[in-house]
Amino acid sequence: MKVLGIDPGLADTGIGVVHGHGLRIDGFAFGSIATSQKEEQSKRLEIIYTKVLEVLRQEMPDLMVVEDVFSLEKYPKSGILLGKVTGVILLAGCHINVPIKEIPVREAKQVLTGNGNASKSQLEKAVRHALKLEHAIRPFHASDALGLALIGLFRQNG
Repeated sequence: MKVLGIDPGLADTGIGVVHGHGLRIDGFAFGSIATSQKEEQSKRLEIIYTKVLEVLRQEMPDLMVVEDVFSLEKYPKSGILLGKVTGVILLAGCHINVPIKEIPVREAKQVLTGNGNASKSQLEKAVRHALKLEHAIRPFHASDALGLALIGLFRQNG
């Protein structure tokens, strides 16, 4: 089974792909989609949509897991912006007809680290441990995306 995990962000969208069976991981890949602040918001969303669609067509995953939108009371506009990014990602998945699951960040942290309030660093270490990697996974968005993909794999095959 192959699972694509996506951590949405306008500046950087993390991408992680894992494949395996049950708790066995046979392979993985990760990266991120970066957009420039110099571009109009609509152009940045189009870049994310196009690149996610390209990854979906190349990888043809059995499942796509996307971090669910959250909003901090202090910064409501960031939640709205994140919703726009997530929208184009979900649209890309719909166009490929891949099953999609959305997982809240706290749930992902709880599953992977045992702590729903874990830091990005703690989450990255848990993902690195699961993948048996010695070196840090950067950017953190890619690590988060790999974590989402791992959860999708384990839940589908577990």
